[in-house]
Parts: sequence; C-alpha cells; structure tokens
Amino acid sequence: MRLSYPLIDKYILGKYLKTFLLWLVLIIIIVITFDVSEKLDDFIKNQAPAKGIIFKYYLNFIPNFFNLYGPLFVFISTLFFTSKLAANTEIIAILGSGISYKRMLRPYLHGSLILAFGILLVGNFIIPLSNIQLKEFEDQYIHTTKRSYYSNLHFQTAMGVQVYSFSYDVNEQSAIFFQQDSYDKSGTLKQRVSANKIIYDSVSKCWTGQGVTLRSFTGNSETMKTYAKTKLKLKLEPNDFNQAAKEISTMNSVELYHHIQHEKMRGSGAVTAAKLEYYQRLLNPLAFVVMTFIGVAISSRKTRGGIGLHLAIGITLAFGFIVFMRFCTVFSENGNLSPFLAVFLPQLTFGIAALILIKKAPK
Repeated sequence: MRLSYPLIDKYILGKYLKTFLLWLVLIIIIVITFDVSEKLDDFIKNQAPAKGIIFKYYLNFIPNFFNLYGPLFVFISTLFFTSKLAANTEIIAILGSGISYKRMLRPYLHGSLILAFGILLVGNFIIPLSNIQLKEFEDQYIHTTKRSYYSNLHFQTAMGVQVYSFSYDVNEQSAIFFQQDSYDKSGTLKQRVSANKIIYDSVSKCWTGQGVTLRSFTGNSETMKTYAKTKLKLKLEPNDFNQAAKEISTMNSVELYHHIQHEKMRGSGAVTAAKLEYYQRLLNPLAFVVMTFIGVAISSRKTRGGIGLHLAIGITLAFGFIVFMRFCTVFSENGNLSPFLAVFLPQLTFGIAALILIKKAPK
C-alpha cells in the first residue's frame, strides 16, 4: 500500500515547524533568564519599569535573537525530529512505500523557504523598527554613559569637499585642528580652510572658527588670510562628525541602501560595516535552506548512536558554519575581502556541502 504524498508532506512539514518553534521558545526562555540575571542590577539602579522591560526591551529583543540564531535552531530542530523519524524507522517506511529520497525532501524545502521568507521580511523591515525602541530603552536604562568624543576623523561632505579633524566633542559640538579642502572637477585644490578649533552655534546654524587660516588657489598663485576668530560657511553639519547618530541597525533596507551611497560619497570608513549589514539581511535567509538540508542528510540514516550521535555531529558542523561566517566578517572589516563575498562565501561553501551530503545520503 502506497502512502499518500500530501499526507506525508503535511506530517513532515508540521514536525519541522513545530519542532523549530519549540526549540526557539525554549532557548529564548533560557537566554532571557540569563540576560535578566545579568542586567538586573542596571534595571534596579536606573529604576526601569517592569512594563518597559517586558514590552519595550525583551519583546523587541526576540526578533533580533531569531534573526541571529535562527539557522542554528532550525538546524538543531531538523536534526532532532529527523533523527527520531529515523530511529522509529518512519523514514524507511516512507522510502519503502515508493517515495524517493529527493521527493521526501520537498516538505523540508517548503518549510525552510517559509522560514527564510519570514526572516527576510523581519530582518529587512520589522527588526529595524524594533531596534529603535530597543536602543531607546538601552540608552535610558542600560548604557547610560554615551560616547561624547571622536578622534582622527576624515570624510567627504560633498563632491570635492574633504574634511579632516583631530577630534570632535559631541557635547560641545566643537572640532579641534580642523581642515576643509575644496577641489574642482579636475581634482585641483581650490581652497583650504584651517582652524585650531571650530564651534557650532545651533541658534545661527553657523560655525565659528578660532585661529583660522583661509587659503585660495588660482593657477600658480595663492592668497592667504588669517583670523583670530571668525564665522565660517562650511558644507558641514554636527551629525557629519557624530557617527553614533547613524545607527544602521535602526534603518530598514531601503534607508540602509541610501545610507551606503551617502557614506561612499563621504569616503567614510563605515561603508564596510553598512554593506555587511545590508548583504546579511538579504543573503542570510539562505542559511535556513542550507542548514535544513545538511541536518536532513546527517540525521536521516538510522545509526546505533541514535539522536545523540546526530546532535554531536550536527552541532559541530553548525558551530563550524558560525565560525566561518565570523571569520569572513572579520576579514572583510580588517582585510580586502568584499562585504558581499564575506556574507556569500559561507552560504556557498556549506551549500555545496549540503548538496554533496544529500547526494550521498540515500546510499
């Protein structure tokens, strides 16, 4: 008697999604318990309200946790329930009914695509919104000491306008040892503004410079003027210095894309981090599919070691995947690896491994 294909699909898909949700809920409860114990002193010290802790902090903490560790949980849950199917000889019964191994993988594919599509929407649009509230709570009740100083700044505020500063004070809105160079379309230096210190006046929306030197270049000639103190018309805003004002985690992917283009124009060193975030949001959902198929390939064979052996092998592979992802990210941040490759290489490498394992699994 042949088993009904749709019935098997529903059975496996149901097991897949239910087991994943069960593991996710259990791990989240454990993580929140440890996190509360770690941050309890900060909550009490800063008088954080219980309602804010639950609904503003931890409710917005969960989507981030799902986004970061979802592939690991889907991998473990796939190993767990597929190993139980193998141990109970259910997989043998399915294959014995005439259903091919590749056909049996269809509900796994559907389940992983459901989760991948879900995390694609969550990661690109929902998590940035939740991060806004999460950051507001952390700034108010956890990380109460805010950064107020930046050093060794070098960026472009507009095409052909380069800014340099030894340091910038966020609270005072002032920059020390400031210099702004303006170039024409051919790349020739046309003007240089130097100042020992510039201070921003939020009322007049203007910068005041101290110890100012203005140099203008026309051909081979140069004119220079010096001022002890004068107002300066600069193509510059205080937030151009304050990198903390641009929290990429609070931007949806459309905003993040425009932010990357702006940072490219500025020549900012923050472009790599922004690109990594952008490509991770777009490509990391593939990890749900990759880790699902690796999990099936490892655990679908009945072994003497049972579930324990499958979990040991699977967790080793999962952490290998995470370490490889982290290695590529660090190499991109501090080396010459492009952000796209840093995100795509782990997916490609383990994707190929998944295909090889799936091909060998029926044998």
